[in-house]
Amino acid sequence: MFIENGKEYAMTFGFEVEDLVKPDEFLDDGDIIEFGGQKLKVIHTPGHADGSLCFYNEQAGKLFCGDVLFKAGIGRTDLPTGNYDTLISNIKEKLLVLPEDVVVYPGHGPETTIGMEKKANPFLQ
Repeated sequence: MFIENGKEYAMTFGFEVEDLVKPDEFLDDGDIIEFGGQKLKVIHTPGHADGSLCFYNEQAGKLFCGDVLFKAGIGRTDLPTGNYDTLISNIKEKLLVLPEDVVVYPGHGPETTIGMEKKANPFLQ
């Protein structure tokens, strides 16, 4: 599990970690998080990292995807637990099936839409 090897992964980036705080519970694919009148569906999308999650607000048509999907790009897969084939498969099977007008908010960089990524992302053609 990624969290159990967190100290070693942190050293890869030159960080020293004393103690890792383990979560009280984990989120699973398909879970719904509710807050402030909003509902976010959890979408498990490993590939960039084993525990990668995206959060989909169906009502608002918004997807928060961290480093899984970018405008005309995808997340890195050369870091610990990254896997290119897994990432591409999860993007195609779990994200590109969402409506084309869903706005995608990556962890950094400009927003995009599912439709734009279907048509123009060179990694997904």
